[in-house]
Amino acid sequence: MALWKLKLTMAGTLALIIGLTTLIIAWIMSIIGYFDIYLIAGFIITINILQWLLAPYIIDSIYRVREVKPSELPWLHQYVREIASRSGIEPPKVMIADIPIPNAFAYGSPIAGRRVAITRGLIESVPKDEIKAIVGHEIGHLKHRDMEVMMIASLMPALIFLLGRWLMIAGLFSGGRRDREGGGGAIMFIVGAALMAFSFVLNLMVLGLSRLREYYADSHSAMVVEDGATKLQRALTRLVLETRRLIGRGLDVSNFSQFRALFITDPMRAVEDAESSAFLTGTDRIIREVERLKRREVTLTERILELFSTHPNVTKRIRALEELKRTISCS
Repeated sequence: MALWKLKLTMAGTLALIIGLTTLIIAWIMSIIGYFDIYLIAGFIITINILQWLLAPYIIDSIYRVREVKPSELPWLHQYVREIASRSGIEPPKVMIADIPIPNAFAYGSPIAGRRVAITRGLIESVPKDEIKAIVGHEIGHLKHRDMEVMMIASLMPALIFLLGRWLMIAGLFSGGRRDREGGGGAIMFIVGAALMAFSFVLNLMVLGLSRLREYYADSHSAMVVEDGATKLQRALTRLVLETRRLIGRGLDVSNFSQFRALFITDPMRAVEDAESSAFLTGTDRIIREVERLKRREVTLTERILELFSTHPNVTKRIRALEELKRTISCS
């Protein structure tokens, strides 16, 4: 997908989520009044803002993350400084997560600061030049303010869901009184159920926005890292295969699933994303696997499963990066 189309699609998706939610809330306000709506909306917004502010500390605890000193991994600090400078942002804090799966993530908040973390498994299994492309992807998330965008987008289905549940409960417990007054608790219950179903649709749209922003971060790495598209193709393939190898050895990746939306690849999908028996035994094997993935057709089942994922199918990401390579070489 061309970069301008990607930006337009992301903007349109976010506008649609916000617009539909605004229309629904306006309709509910006209039915049941302002106070309850504001109370529920205020509660949801407060909870989400607190979660955003405190999430970095929770993530640090769950994934055993610590800050890395420049003397410990000087090459990683150099990558972060260099790519942040090219991206036009201040260098984030450099962190390492003491977990075995190879992955990386960007996170932060106004009180915790911006952070880029790579895992111990990533350092142990991925060459440094490919790690640089991964860092470019994560700094792309910070450059594009993806944490803030996704927090705003995620507020919408949460608000609609709680409104729907509130109306269903109100309809159940006040049906008799409202029937006598001509209101009808059954109508409130039905409207509430419809809102909860609509929140599911909104959630699918939010997941779609998340996948688009992964493509956007991939494109950022391709543009700010030397030969970034090729390096990121290899890195993504290596991450998926290595994660599947660890699963085959008995590693329970569900232990690392709490914030997997932050990761560059979803470890829970490693088995589905990696069908090849070519595990990590050398760069030549990875190159052949990248070429195989470029030619591979994405099945209907994979397309359906992708609808419920925060990350695009790895085959589609590698093809998108291939298209970016052609675009960059022609510019």
